[in-house]
Amino acid sequence: MNTAPTLSQRSSGTADSHGGGAKAWTVTGLLVVFMMVNFADKSVLGLAADEIRADLHLSATQFGLANSAFFLLFSLSAVVVGLVADRVSPRLLLLVMALLWSVAQAPAAIGGGLAVLVTSRVVLGAAEGPAFPVAQQATLAWFPNHRRNLPGALITLGVTLGVIVSAPGLSWVIEHHGWRAALWVLAGAGLVWALAWKLFGADGDHRTEEKRALPAADAPAPVPYGRILATRTWIGATLAYFTSYWSVALMLVWLPSYLRNALGHPAHTAAVLIVVPWAIGAVALLAQAGITGRLMRRGVGSRRARGRVGGWLLALGAACLLAQTFVDGSTGKTVLVALGFGLGGSYATVAATTIAELAPAGRSGGSLGAMNAVVTAAGLAAPAVVGALVDAQGNDGYHLAVTLSGVLLVIGAAASFLLIDPARDIARLAR
Repeated sequence: MNTAPTLSQRSSGTADSHGGGAKAWTVTGLLVVFMMVNFADKSVLGLAADEIRADLHLSATQFGLANSAFFLLFSLSAVVVGLVADRVSPRLLLLVMALLWSVAQAPAAIGGGLAVLVTSRVVLGAAEGPAFPVAQQATLAWFPNHRRNLPGALITLGVTLGVIVSAPGLSWVIEHHGWRAALWVLAGAGLVWALAWKLFGADGDHRTEEKRALPAADAPAPVPYGRILATRTWIGATLAYFTSYWSVALMLVWLPSYLRNALGHPAHTAAVLIVVPWAIGAVALLAQAGITGRLMRRGVGSRRARGRVGGWLLALGAACLLAQTFVDGSTGKTVLVALGFGLGGSYATVAATTIAELAPAGRSGGSLGAMNAVVTAAGLAAPAVVGALVDAQGNDGYHLAVTLSGVLLVIGAAASFLLIDPARDIARLAR
């Protein structure tokens, strides 16, 4: 009698060993902190926007371009490293990334003008471009598909926690010691994380074991990336995430200035209000993960559990951002903008888990990296567009930027509702 475990049993065993053990959650926790450092790096220039513009004598357009420079190589490195991540240990890639972040902060922290700042941000962007897809891949490798919503959400939650935790402290450092001192703080944080990851980080192998479980003769030929990227699910998730990331980019770069200059909040009040949309986003992320996980455990497909739940997040965010156009007074606008950006900027987990489900074994890193490359182009465009609007129309430019974000989220919601259906596209890829 053959007592060897079946494929389903082997997959179940992998899920047991990698779906909730101490090591899996230790790695997840470290990668949450990894994303916190990542987004603290991204947010620091926005927190110091007025100080940097005054120190370096920059117009809004120049400051916007300096922030856009961060994303100049961001997308390219996301694609390249995403492809490499299917062949090289994500643990090693993450360690190298964290070390490069710290090195990249040094030139602007030491001194120099706009050219040094831009060069430093370009290098930092290239090092941080692959962070989210590789972190998601490294985390999701420890969990089976039906248990990925919570760990995937926690990695994305690191984005919001990075701003929530760092904004008050970095604002204090900027106010009392200058914006360059804040860069040194972030460089140190990257080095501390790299040491912790060296000691406790590890690669999961859930998907690798699933792939090994197939007999060699039955192993399917690798699916070309072009076919994956041409699916309606990949296109829909990527377009929806692009519109969401546009809102994230505005929160990172221009929200502090918007609160202070367009809505008239004092600097100390704005420093507190900055964290509100990120906190709303954190709640939305956890709620989405809970709802999606519950639906999937009941047998509901990802078309509804991910595509439609994510679509409603974007639709509600769009409604709030568009509604602020018709509201007078800074209080009402502040509430609606916080809700709109918080909800609209919370799509990342939906996108990442959807693509991780869609991509065949050995193709998740490249598929996630390609998505991230397209999505983060929003980070390249948004800061420069808003800077030009502010220079052209003063404070009204901020309000136009918020309205534009609302319109984009409407498009993203439609893409999520209409295009995402992993089960359909997985069947097509298998043909």
